[in-house]
Amino acid sequence: MLKKPFVTKDQLEAICEKYPTPFHLYDEAGIRKTARDLFKAFSWNKGFKEYFAVKATPNPTILKILAEEGCGTDCSSLTELMMSERCGIIGKNIMFSSNDTPAEEFIKCKELGGIINLDDITHIDFLKETAGIPDTICCRFNPGGVFELGTDIMDNPGDAKYGMTRPQLTEAYQRLKELGVKEFGLHAFLASNTVSNEYYPELARILFKVAVEIKEETGVSLSFINLSGGIGIPYTPDKEPNDIFVIGEGVRKAFEEVLVPAGLGDVKIFTELGRYMLAPNGHLVTRAIHEKHTHKEYIGVDACAANLMRPAIYGAYHHITVMGKEDAPCDHKYDVTGSLCENCDKFAVDRMLPKIDKGDLLVIHDSGAHGFSMGYNYNGRLRSSEILLKEDGSTKMIRRAETPADYFATLEGFWD
Repeated sequence: MLKKPFVTKDQLEAICEKYPTPFHLYDEAGIRKTARDLFKAFSWNKGFKEYFAVKATPNPTILKILAEEGCGTDCSSLTELMMSERCGIIGKNIMFSSNDTPAEEFIKCKELGGIINLDDITHIDFLKETAGIPDTICCRFNPGGVFELGTDIMDNPGDAKYGMTRPQLTEAYQRLKELGVKEFGLHAFLASNTVSNEYYPELARILFKVAVEIKEETGVSLSFINLSGGIGIPYTPDKEPNDIFVIGEGVRKAFEEVLVPAGLGDVKIFTELGRYMLAPNGHLVTRAIHEKHTHKEYIGVDACAANLMRPAIYGAYHHITVMGKEDAPCDHKYDVTGSLCENCDKFAVDRMLPKIDKGDLLVIHDSGAHGFSMGYNYNGRLRSSEILLKEDGSTKMIRRAETPADYFATLEGFWD
């Protein structure tokens, strides 16, 4: 089974006549459908809210599309808060989940009326001294150890720098209650990019039980529980994608079994999805510009790791479609490479693909999250434009490509 691009070769050739490669292309129809399906899957919870993880795709046009679909923003830095504000997303439509947080960022979030998600118990005093304690606050939980589903180890929370221990959590809620907080939330992130319909329900059950314990220990009744992110996508074509409706039903079942009997049936469920929302709805579009025949067969493209870092730094798989050759046999083994002076600058290693000729357009799939956002300027390479494929089939540039003037802007006045 192969992944299918959301554009045809003819569509893409027409787009490339307007915008030079490489560029990131986003599918508005796909983004909206993903958001609508998520809200339908959790419609059983009256207060459900998705806080889109801005770090995944920090583009105002994307944030506004998601806001139109009912989403808020999950921010983790000053500039993400500023972008949210400029998009008109303020107040409790912001969830601020950060760590090692500078004072100015807590102050900014409090000014905007966003919900602060405290990463550590020591941050209570830091927040009190810098921004003041707000009426609503959330605490991040880390149970430690490893997180397992059945016999599979999904991730290692005990090795993560995020969140409070279970005893610290009780102490934090007691302290915050004494400081006048009126509305409380609970947050946790235990595994990344899970391709399993069981992850969210299991995480929810853990957090729901903690919520009941917190109520018994401190008298604090949580108003919301934030399941954070972690719902992933199948980067390889052999895996089945998550079913958000099965996931939503699994969380509902845990909710009914754990929270409702404890008198916590009004708890609102929040999510902070980034990859799930955007990754499949984005392509990195690049063109083959060189071929090299040495110890291996190489195809050089006009994109590089500055446009999509994940393969270079994680060895991550991103599927590649050679446009117009979707039905051709994959009988050539290539390394698909970029131009950085780093041997890891490869989008694929020993990948079986159709014969690629110079000038062919390549679609690198699932780049809609943690694609452009992780870009950088090593080797003086410039970040590409971002293009939106609108629902009516037209296109719109939503970020221009960087220029040499942008690269040199921070050096103005320092040449001598």
